[in-house]
Amino acid sequence: MTTAAAQFGSDNQAGICPEALAALQAANGGHAPGYGHDDWTARAEDAVRAVFDADAEVFLVFNGSAANALALASICRSTDAVVCHALAHVNVDECGGPEFMTGGAKLLAVEGPSAKVTPAALAARAVTPHDEHASRPRALSLTQATELGTVYTPSELAALCEAAHARGMKVHVDGARFANAVASLGCAPADIAQRAGVDVLAFGGTKNGMPFGEALVFFDAALADEFRRRRKQAGQLASKMRFLSAPWLGMLEGGAWLRHAAHANAMARRLGERLAAVDGVRLIAPVQANGVFAELPAPAIARLHEAGWHFYVFVGDTGCRFMCAWDTTAEVVDRFAGDVARFVAASGIARP
Repeated sequence: MTTAAAQFGSDNQAGICPEALAALQAANGGHAPGYGHDDWTARAEDAVRAVFDADAEVFLVFNGSAANALALASICRSTDAVVCHALAHVNVDECGGPEFMTGGAKLLAVEGPSAKVTPAALAARAVTPHDEHASRPRALSLTQATELGTVYTPSELAALCEAAHARGMKVHVDGARFANAVASLGCAPADIAQRAGVDVLAFGGTKNGMPFGEALVFFDAALADEFRRRRKQAGQLASKMRFLSAPWLGMLEGGAWLRHAAHANAMARRLGERLAAVDGVRLIAPVQANGVFAELPAPAIARLHEAGWHFYVFVGDTGCRFMCAWDTTAEVVDRFAGDVARFVAASGIARP
């Protein structure tokens, strides 16, 4: 039986990393103004701006679903539409949140290799309606890293942003695992944000070792108009904001956000290499961030779950997702890969 820590269900199941926890504890002394009028929040917002070397509008919210929905609501009216990948979190995992927050904007899903939107797919779907009978494509929503753990390069993002802007659309990026993308590419954060043409980014903290919290970064300041009221209306304005803000300081000021993302990526590469060597296992997508996606025989999946390993069947009936986190260890990766090899061999299903 595995331990509770030995799991690959999601990076958001990991505990709080030491740097974020220390900053949270440091903020827990005395009194401070509420609703973001405190020094912790001011410093956290400045720290986010420093990461991107941008004079952006920054707003902290509790979670990614709200960050995405509120970002799209800042772009779209109820009569507008959002182009996104069919596997996008906004399309399949947010319970209609974007539609609700925008008052009814339509999601236009496209297919694309490795969960990526392509300029051709965007052009085919973002068709300007001939009259009032159709929603107007107004936003392009991208995920970085994608739902299959792949990463958009700066040039890929730039091409998509250029295509979207040429059609009068704004670009939103769901960056729940943005840190993993930056660590994977080895680029400056700005290279896959405002320099590529992104208008608003939901910069994720929760999946990278924080207890909660995402930062909405508006590179297009006009989109942030009245956002403070929009955040309040959506129930995302923390009264004790310093506790939402402090972990960001622990993560950003000393570079922990990138160190932890790089470690999670390294553990995913290690796992991917070991699984790829198992006869009867097939990788579904290249391992570029902190997730491994692989097809396993159904009997092996059942045995792994019985043994106490936690992961999700993510694509069809046998496509599994294995997520690595800031605290995933090489020992756990190797032990899990060993169990996979044993149970796959026992299933009698070999690679064709």
